[in-house]
Amino acid sequence: MNLLKIFTDIPILIVITTFIIGLSYCIKNYLYVNKNLKIFYDYISNFRKADLSFRFKEIDEWMQYNPYVSAMWLDFKNTLVFSESVALKGKDNSLTYQEVSSTIQNIQTTVDPLYFFNSESLATSKFNNKFLQTIPTILTGFGPLFTFLNIAIAFGKIDFSSQEKTVKSVAGLMESMQTAALVSVIAVGSSLIFLLFERFAYNILVQKPLSKCEDYLAKLFDNISSEKFLLELLKETKIQNNEISNVIGEIPEHFKIAMTAGIASNLVPYLENLIFGLNQMNKSLKEMSKKSGGDDVDDLF
Repeated sequence: MNLLKIFTDIPILIVITTFIIGLSYCIKNYLYVNKNLKIFYDYISNFRKADLSFRFKEIDEWMQYNPYVSAMWLDFKNTLVFSESVALKGKDNSLTYQEVSSTIQNIQTTVDPLYFFNSESLATSKFNNKFLQTIPTILTGFGPLFTFLNIAIAFGKIDFSSQEKTVKSVAGLMESMQTAALVSVIAVGSSLIFLLFERFAYNILVQKPLSKCEDYLAKLFDNISSEKFLLELLKETKIQNNEISNVIGEIPEHFKIAMTAGIASNLVPYLENLIFGLNQMNKSLKEMSKKSGGDDVDDLF
């Protein structure tokens, strides 16, 4: 059978064209995902868990302006728990900052990062993955479709009006049967080749960079349950309440000490000065009485 005639047959051309279009679509989208995953990993790999707290604004702005990951980042950011601090004023009016929880010292998340950053959100949702997965089924379906179509057309061309026409139509039937069988072989073969190539390309172009991104995100953000975080806050609250109770219990003693010290440092010197002043005034009056010789002043005192 002429090879050129085989590959110019319309059903075979349809199968080969579908195979090439599906292969091109697969390569194009996998290369697109691979490019963006590498950009994503190259950026987040510049951050470390220790410096993420004070560099969070930097990563937040980049994520929001990157259309590839912006939607999932906004959802993921709502699950983050920051190590908040409170300002405390000291005795000399100086401010000191104390962490709310002593065990949470960096940015943590209450939901696993893989819930937001996974193969669906970072890879398969970026193109029509369902269409890509149906291409092998379409190719396989073309096999029996065009096979039975060729057989039906071939049987319709059989002519038994004369011996010559019968021989010629039977020869055409056999040729059509061969073409029909070849369509099925090409369709099933192209479907298997596409499946093998698609799985191989996915592992190389998508799965490897995707796994690197997922692993690094899991290391960058510690996972903590919301219940555990509330328990930490409850523990810290109880510790602070205990310290406040101790301070309130010591207030009377401190007030007594402060009153004693205040009386000793302020009232006693004032009384001493007052007595000293009275003594001086008494002395002056006595001297005046001696000079005037009046006894009324003496009788007064």
